[in-house]
Amino acid sequence: MKIRGAVLENIGSPRRYAESRPLVVSDLDLAPPGDTEILVRIEASGLCHSDLSVVDGNRVRPIPMLLGHEAAGVVEAVGAAVTDLPVGRRVVMTFLPRCGECAGCATDGLAPCVPGSAANGAGTLLSGDVRLTRDGDRVLHHLGVSAFATHAVVDRRSVVPVDDDVPPVVASLLGCAVLTGGGAVLNAGHPQPGQTVAVVGAGGVGMAAILTALAHDDVRVVAVDRLPEKLNRTRELGAHAAVTPDDIGDLRAEVVIEAVGHPAALETALAITAPGGRTITVGLPHPDARITLSPLALVAEGRTLIGSYLGSAVPARDIPKFVDMWRSGRLPVEQLVSSTITLDQINEGMDQLADGNAVRQIIEF
Repeated sequence: MKIRGAVLENIGSPRRYAESRPLVVSDLDLAPPGDTEILVRIEASGLCHSDLSVVDGNRVRPIPMLLGHEAAGVVEAVGAAVTDLPVGRRVVMTFLPRCGECAGCATDGLAPCVPGSAANGAGTLLSGDVRLTRDGDRVLHHLGVSAFATHAVVDRRSVVPVDDDVPPVVASLLGCAVLTGGGAVLNAGHPQPGQTVAVVGAGGVGMAAILTALAHDDVRVVAVDRLPEKLNRTRELGAHAAVTPDDIGDLRAEVVIEAVGHPAALETALAITAPGGRTITVGLPHPDARITLSPLALVAEGRTLIGSYLGSAVPARDIPKFVDMWRSGRLPVEQLVSSTITLDQINEGMDQLADGNAVRQIIEF
């Protein structure tokens, strides 16, 4: 079938992207789903720093690639082996399929799926196949999703069904921002009553972590960011304090989430972690990035540094939890949306991300 999508043609294009236009919106051919795959009509897709990191070269992926990994849509067709997902069902798309059989999947979310990670790195679906072409040439999949498009073919294990009462915009955010930031709080942070949770970085993932922490009773939540506008937004969401890295003073927190993907942010997160506390890093820095830390502080103060990919989540287990929190009013996911844009504004949207002006921009189809 014919679809329309945003294909990354060049990595590391000069800013501004509105002029250099590394993402080209064009017509493509999408093959039918294989036996374990489904065809999804995309309803909403979020712009995430993980997309920007491919555009700017921090996370090198093979190209040409149809980007986008945070999305929700409606099932329009299923492969022969898919028997548990009816046509017409809304699904949340997740950027790491889980095979359910490898050593990574046996860790209950602590480690990534091995075949899923390999497929993501190669730009294929979990089967190893590619369903996208343009003028007869292959176009690769981004993280098994490729959601900057009107439709996508994905593996059944890349989606989680949700009920129709979950709006498309909310559903889309559950698959990355909430699963990553909120999952880090629930699955790695485990905040207890009376503790302080600090979140370093108030982008989409950081804001989701803040909202999830605020859903806990008797937990103090502190936001750390360099941009005054984002700090103001965290106060509006309910953060009990909001400071810049230069003003952290004697701030110490038992649970600290780093959601920037920059060495300086992780060093800040480590510096404000209290004795006995946990530092959880979810940001994705450049592969060459390094930090300076004191092993003695980890040992002598009984602190823990935890890497959390996709919020240490099992999407099929955790997305229903977040849906229940949203339904109860404890997790106002809608407040993460800073603006809605069209697919044709995708390069301008990447500029907004790079400038730090956006929390979550949503493409509505």
